[in-house]
Amino acid sequence: MQNSGIGGWPARRAMMTPDRTAFVFEDRSLTYAEVHERVTRLAARLRDSGVRAGDRVAYLGPNHTAFAETMFATHVLGGIFVPLNFRLAAPEIDYMLGHCGAKVLIHAPQCAGVVEALTGTSALEETVSLEAYESWLATGDTTPIDVPVAQDDIALILYTSGTTGRPKGAMLSHANLIWNTYNMLIGVDVAGDETTLVSAPLFHVAALNQTLLPTFAKGGRSVIMSSWDVDTCYDLIEKLGVTWMFGVTTMFAAFAGSPRWAGADLSSLRTLMSGGASIPPALIRTYQERGLVFCQGYGLTETSPGATFLEASQSDHKVGSAGVPVFFADVRVVRADLDDAAPGEPGEVLIQGPNVTPGYWNDAGATAAAFADGGWFRSGDVAYRDDEGHLYIVDRVKDMYISGGENVYPAEVEAVLFEHPAVAEAAVVGVADETWGETGRAFVVARPGHDVTGEELRDFLLARLAKYKIPRYVTFVGDLPKTGSGKIQKLKLRALSVPSL
Repeated sequence: MQNSGIGGWPARRAMMTPDRTAFVFEDRSLTYAEVHERVTRLAARLRDSGVRAGDRVAYLGPNHTAFAETMFATHVLGGIFVPLNFRLAAPEIDYMLGHCGAKVLIHAPQCAGVVEALTGTSALEETVSLEAYESWLATGDTTPIDVPVAQDDIALILYTSGTTGRPKGAMLSHANLIWNTYNMLIGVDVAGDETTLVSAPLFHVAALNQTLLPTFAKGGRSVIMSSWDVDTCYDLIEKLGVTWMFGVTTMFAAFAGSPRWAGADLSSLRTLMSGGASIPPALIRTYQERGLVFCQGYGLTETSPGATFLEASQSDHKVGSAGVPVFFADVRVVRADLDDAAPGEPGEVLIQGPNVTPGYWNDAGATAAAFADGGWFRSGDVAYRDDEGHLYIVDRVKDMYISGGENVYPAEVEAVLFEHPAVAEAAVVGVADETWGETGRAFVVARPGHDVTGEELRDFLLARLAKYKIPRYVTFVGDLPKTGSGKIQKLKLRALSVPSL
């Protein structure tokens, strides 16, 4: 087989375990043999649409088997898959499609409004709604396709919210994905009889690379939820015997807070894995009291994402730790001069390994800025190591905060706020929120002679940004605290705890 990338996986799995169930979605199950046939048909249709090696194919919509099929079919042809966040507004999607130059877009029916609002400035040659997907796929040729694909070829472009107001397209190669899968298979005892619940959004690197791909490689069964729902999660565990779950803090908190928690049969669960933000120790202990243990890790989109991992055997006496470097990567904590920090001393996290991105799509400047000498990726995250080498995250990239598992970069929100004619200055910080973990608070200096309310500003943002990026609180101030060099002092803003509208 000439295809040594991810696109070869359906064919290989179909030869090894054709009758095993690969995917379960709602009331439908697909075996590995069926997935291979469907991926081949879809690849043929994409080829008919002009997709060739290196071309980009985008997907916009909630979790669905079509997401995985589109990814694999794109990789069969040597193309680059671009999963898009369906929660974003039309201008945001428009920018990403134009930036990556996607040739084909497959989208869910509920995203039709966004697709209709696209300006037409992208290179799209065809759009396919899931309403027509089955008939479109069914007419594809089943003749095997085997084009040369090297492991160093780019497999994914994943857009990360940018600190300068524009998202960057992090590139991940087939090798990045493969090495990350190796790391997961070492850190978690993934079995061939695994039943993995895929409930976090697949457009995020964690759900895709930390659960679906390792499960597929082992020949396990991925149970795909279109969106997270506590009761549906309990039902699927009971009905299908789910063995492996991934989630963020809000998901696990809601699950443990359900009235079904105390009496539910959770005996099938072997592995619970968290990411996105540290799980509070109190929540970890709630699960430990039920005999359920968390595996935790730390990483970024640019590291595919696993950089460190805390195995289950270490989770009790290292509560709150993000673990140690994954098997096939190295991690350093450094001072500003890039010398290694001492144990207990906070510093920036640097990562090096075969799981690390080669850079950002069409952005040589951002790529160069992301790496220190020796090919070490600069995370921008602050952490410290204990005497045994375990990592503890103490701050996040710049002023980023995480709301409901979604990364929010204040600079992006601030840039849109500045577009409002009544706004002279604005700064956004993350504040604690019982429901979402964190939410935004905007501090706004209004222009003289302009009257504007917090609700008006939120409505203004809602037309331009995804809902989860909209600050819950808006506080009007006469001035923003600044340093001598004119930089806004966000630490002082965070100390202002009284919200207002």
